Amino acid sequence: MSTPHTPHTQDGYLIDLAERLLAHGLPADRVEATVADLAAHLEESGAEDAEAEFGPARDFARQLAPEAATPDGPPEGHVETWRWTADTYVDEELLNRFGDQGWEAERVDALGRFVSHRDLARPQRWEYRRELITRGREGLDERLAPDGWEACGTWVVYAWFKRPRAASLGPAAEIAEPPPVPERTNFLSRKFYALLAVLGATVALAGLWAALDDGEASTGLGFTGGLLFGAAVPLTLTLGFRLWSNRRGRGR
Repeated sequence: MSTPHTPHTQDGYLIDLAERLLAHGLPADRVEATVADLAAHLEESGAEDAEAEFGPARDFARQLAPEAATPDGPPEGHVETWRWTADTYVDEELLNRFGDQGWEAERVDALGRFVSHRDLARPQRWEYRRELITRGREGLDERLAPDGWEACGTWVVYAWFKRPRAASLGPAAEIAEPPPVPERTNFLSRKFYALLAVLGATVALAGLWAALDDGEASTGLGFTGGLLFGAAVPLTLTLGFRLWSNRRGRGR
């Protein structure tokens, strides 16, 4: 990869940083976007000394690429993993709260859980955003990449993006004493439960309407029971599998 073309390519610090990020295994396009973002920050802030602004290039590269396995990076096994889920009323807020505790979301699994990890040796802060993709995500990644956003999962009509806060906070993005792994794995809001209650009431009213319209109570009961059973089966299977997965994970 050639040295990124930015107004600060004459600054040996950014050239050194780019080379270290490549050595950490980061893709060339991500390195270019990161260095360009840092160069823009230096230009806007008027900082003349990049090392004074961000800290030593070696340490800063580790903050920007904590997951990389390199000779001078954290040894294998110094990463803790945590899977958790939340509804769309609170997911973005919680992602940023946990990101501020050093949790980096890798992906969203088949059950809609955020698969996250945290570097035990040098945890750093992350920030997140959610985008609606009902019309597809064509061009979305390219539009957000210049600002340092990287896709970290999709679920139905949503896509989540992450970026390290080190690009804006510098050394302050590193966490000296991160809090312990949260004991909870499910974060469902009151709004979510209220929505379930509304849906349940709607099904009951639909059953009552069917009974009154047909003149037979059994029709309404059968209609309501069928709807509830049809909704309960996949929900029960999903919750059961989540509980089994959580217990299995704790037992390891």
